[in-house]
Amino acid sequence: MAAPRQLPPNVHVSNHPCLLAKLSQLRSKDTSAKDVKTLIHEISLIVGCEALAQAITVVPGPAGQTPLGFEYQTATSQPTTISLVPILRSGLGMVEAAQTLLPTPVPIHHLGLYREPTTLQPVEYYNNLPNHVQNLAEPPSSLAIILDPVIATGGTCVAAIQTLKEWGTQRILVLGVIGAAEGVIHAAEEWPAGVEIWLAGVDAELTDRGMLKPGLGDVGDRLFLTIGK
Repeated sequence: MAAPRQLPPNVHVSNHPCLLAKLSQLRSKDTSAKDVKTLIHEISLIVGCEALAQAITVVPGPAGQTPLGFEYQTATSQPTTISLVPILRSGLGMVEAAQTLLPTPVPIHHLGLYREPTTLQPVEYYNNLPNHVQNLAEPPSSLAIILDPVIATGGTCVAAIQTLKEWGTQRILVLGVIGAAEGVIHAAEEWPAGVEIWLAGVDAELTDRGMLKPGLGDVGDRLFLTIGK
């Protein structure tokens, strides 16, 4: 077997001890749907906090006043145009965490993508980016944040990156829980200059059905209790 390729420099895998413990809990088949939802949220908070610390900067704003009447220097985050792009369905489990971290509300643009079972290639079935709506003149966000818990073959992530790049976004942040090494590399190499990928962990292998090994199972099924559909 060939040695695994080194992850590209635009891939960041956390070594936060609390995150690693939560990821271990999430792997278990005995973890309930309620706890899966909680763990996805908590892991997303930690990964998102690490990622946004690098992706967002703060600039001085106008003077403000505290409830006691003291003046202080306000701070404004940059870039000012950010959007969240959850990949349906499982990306929905990460939205609340991302919204909690960002200092102001931002648009949410959903992308529906699934893997064709035979070829494992991505198929888009839903897209509500503004340029797909007639007569809506909304410029693309400077920073688009893809929310996708699992990067397996990387095909879905690559398709989302291509769509957002065509939309005109300047930078893409991919927040995930876990990925397979080959899929993460595939996604990272799609647009190295414009994409940063942040994960809690990376597995070395994929099964012949394109599932991570040992992985987490199907996160969408575990979140929405549709196992065995």
